[in-house]
Amino acid sequence: MADRYDDSDIERSSRKGDLLYPRKNPKGFYPLVSSSPVQFREEKERRIFPWLVPVVVVANIVVFIVVMYENNCPDHINPQHRCVLRWLGRFSFQPLSENPLVGPSSATLQRLGGLETYLVTTRGQGWRLMSCVWLHAGVIHILVNMLALIFIGLQLEREFGAFMIGLLYLISGLGGSLLSALFLTNEIAVGASGALFGLLGASLSEILTNWTIYKRKCGALCTLIILVAINLALGLLPHVDNFAHIGGFLSGFLLGFVLLMKPQYGWMSRKEIPLGNEIELPVKHRHKTYQYVLLVSSALLLVGGFTGAFVALYTGVDANKKCSWCHYLSCVPTAAWHCDNIPSGGN
Repeated sequence: MADRYDDSDIERSSRKGDLLYPRKNPKGFYPLVSSSPVQFREEKERRIFPWLVPVVVVANIVVFIVVMYENNCPDHINPQHRCVLRWLGRFSFQPLSENPLVGPSSATLQRLGGLETYLVTTRGQGWRLMSCVWLHAGVIHILVNMLALIFIGLQLEREFGAFMIGLLYLISGLGGSLLSALFLTNEIAVGASGALFGLLGASLSEILTNWTIYKRKCGALCTLIILVAINLALGLLPHVDNFAHIGGFLSGFLLGFVLLMKPQYGWMSRKEIPLGNEIELPVKHRHKTYQYVLLVSSALLLVGGFTGAFVALYTGVDANKKCSWCHYLSCVPTAAWHCDNIPSGGN
C-alpha cells in the first residue's frame, strides 16, 4: 500500500506564528498541536484491531473440517481405490485421481452447499450463492485462499475496520458466485476466491479514490495491477473458476469507490482543532469532487450489475450464447491442456 503524508511533510513557518504549512499545499495551514491532521487520522486507524479476518480464517477452517467429517471417505470409497492418509479415519481425503487438491468428493461439496446453477434456479436454493464461498475443494485450495486473505485482508481491516471489510468480502463473494452461475452452468463451484479478488479490487480503487493522501502511489498502483493481472492469468488454466475471480474483482473494485473513500489531504474537522486556535481552514471540503463522482457512478453500476445478473440468472438467460467468446475468460485451450468446461451451446 502506498505511504500517506505524515509529519515529515509539514514544516514550520515563522511568519504565521503558531501555524504549520503542508509542503504539498503552500496555501494551507494548521494549528501547532501534538499531531498533524494526517497523523491524527493515522493514530486513529492504528487503534483498529483487525479481528474479523482471523475470525473468517478460523470459520473457513472449521467448515472444512466439518466437510471432511461429513465426507467420510472410508465409508464411501470404491473398494478399488484407497483414501489418502487413511490413518485419519473419516477425515481422510479422496484419492488424488479424484481430487488432486486433497479434499472431499464433489458429491459432498454439492450436498453441503456447493454452487450448481440448476439447483439455484430450479430448486429455489439461492442460498448456495453464498454458502459456496465458505467451502473449499481441498487442503491446497483453503491454504492458498486463507494465506491470501491474511495478506490482503488484515491491512484493509486495520485501515477501514471490520464492518467495511465484512461488507466487501460478502458482496464480492456474491458477485463472483453470480457470474460463475451464469457462465459455468454445468460445474460445481466452491471457494472464497471471488471474495478475495474483491478485496484485491477494492485495494486498487481505494488508492485511486484517495489519490491525494498517498505519496508513492504510482509504485503501489503498478504493483497492484501486476498482481491482479498475474492472478487473473492463472485463472485461464483448466478447472479454475475465473468467472468467480472476475465477478468478485469487479464487485470489489466498484465497492472500493463507495465504501473506502477518505478525506482529502489537508482536511481537518473543526472539532479536532484545539480551543483558542479557531482559524479558517484552507481545505473547506472533506472530499474532492471526483471522489463523489466515482462514488455515485460506482453505486449505480453496482446496483445495475447485480440487478441484471439476478434477472438473467432466474429468467434462464444463456450467458454463453449471449457472449460466445466469454468462455475463454475462464480457460484457454492449448497443446498442453484442453478445457472440458467449454460450453457446447456457445455459438
